[in-house]
Amino acid sequence: MDAQTLADACRFGAVMRALPGIEHELLLFAAFWFAIGAIDELMVDALWLRLVLTGQGRARWLAGDVVADSPGGASPPPPLRGQAAVLVPAWREADVVGAMLAHTLKVWPQADLRIYAGCYRNDPATLCAMIAAAGDARLRIVVHAADGPTTKADCLNRLYAALCEDERRGRFRARAVILHDAEDMVHPAALGVLDAALDHADFAQVPVRPEPQHASRWVAGHYADEFAEAHARAMVVRDWLGIGLPSAGVGSAFSRGAIDLLAARRDSRQPFAAECLTEDYECGLLIGELGARARFLRLRGPEGDLVATRAYFPSDLGAAIRQKTRWLHGIAFQGWDRLGWNGGLAEWWMRMRDRRGPMIAVVLAVAYLLMVLWPVLWLGEWFGLVRPAPYGPLLRVLLAFNFANLLWRLAMRFLFTAREYGWREGVVAVLRTHVSNVIAIIAGRRALFAYIHGLRGGVVRWDKTMHLAHPALAGSSG
Repeated sequence: MDAQTLADACRFGAVMRALPGIEHELLLFAAFWFAIGAIDELMVDALWLRLVLTGQGRARWLAGDVVADSPGGASPPPPLRGQAAVLVPAWREADVVGAMLAHTLKVWPQADLRIYAGCYRNDPATLCAMIAAAGDARLRIVVHAADGPTTKADCLNRLYAALCEDERRGRFRARAVILHDAEDMVHPAALGVLDAALDHADFAQVPVRPEPQHASRWVAGHYADEFAEAHARAMVVRDWLGIGLPSAGVGSAFSRGAIDLLAARRDSRQPFAAECLTEDYECGLLIGELGARARFLRLRGPEGDLVATRAYFPSDLGAAIRQKTRWLHGIAFQGWDRLGWNGGLAEWWMRMRDRRGPMIAVVLAVAYLLMVLWPVLWLGEWFGLVRPAPYGPLLRVLLAFNFANLLWRLAMRFLFTAREYGWREGVVAVLRTHVSNVIAIIAGRRALFAYIHGLRGGVVRWDKTMHLAHPALAGSSG
């Protein structure tokens, strides 16, 4: 054996001898933080179970006459309590925005509705799709004077300026400002329930329901699992706590007074922060911070369908990672910088939950690294190359607790997904957990680098998801 081979063998042996210690430290790190996360989730579970058992966390049922186009031919819904302005910003959404506008105008027949659909001057395809959906006096198309994309918030501010101009000319004042995206399919009852909620609140949010896509059962499907649990459990708890609610950016209604508060908070005539990647999330929390009331509305229609905003979410891995990156960047990093830690203990708790995404990505990455290390260590032990490090009592307790919590969390994921999409999807949801984890790991890394780029003066752009299909065109029911 020559000297080089001997040196390589020594290095290999040193690495193998070090692996058990490395594995032990990584395992202790992951087990500790998994346990912290488990306690956090169990606290939310306990509050949710209390609300369900007392009837406060169960979805309420609507009467048939609330839905305009119900199968039973119900009478038109009652008129709105005032003008409702729906802001729909769009960039390169020619494939879906026409269907969205046509469907919304059809199922929301209220005369006091006005839709402001915005596009950019360098996006003629989207403009043509909007024009093709025109023909209803309640639709106003607004063309941004700048080349796109800027940011979603900047486009929203342009639509808001158009609303203000209409208010000035028409001598009226809108009662509600509602946010929606170009790919959304609204529920027929949503406008009425949002309008009614603003009698007692300044901000109201209905759930989001990602629609299943048979061509992308794993990537697109993991959104269904996450939203089914978040909007049936976590948001219900936040609503009960009476703290700030994050806006989903769709199905979000703000009173006109709340919009004025947001603009005043920014010392501006524009309520939406153009430099923020998740301006909708920020607006929702600011409403609570400013002392206004927020409500999360979980209701079901006469046929048992959830009153929610439906949409197709990204169906390929790259698009899902980009979207999750934007959410993590805006909520975890920009949210910390821009919103800080205002509010009481409950508010701090929920903001911590919102901003834990990058830390979760690190812990998950360590867990998957351990899954790679374990077979290597097993083979090393089998060949007599390594001696495993002993697990102390603390680590054993943490591992047992985390394993029990894993089973509980998988059961909860099955429960919420099966309740909304059927038991078969509930079973697949358990298997899709790995897809969610991999996307979270990659998006966490990308979000960190994007945040660092922003700190160095990088320009924030609307890195939005492209949409190729609208649920209404697939024959989905509202």
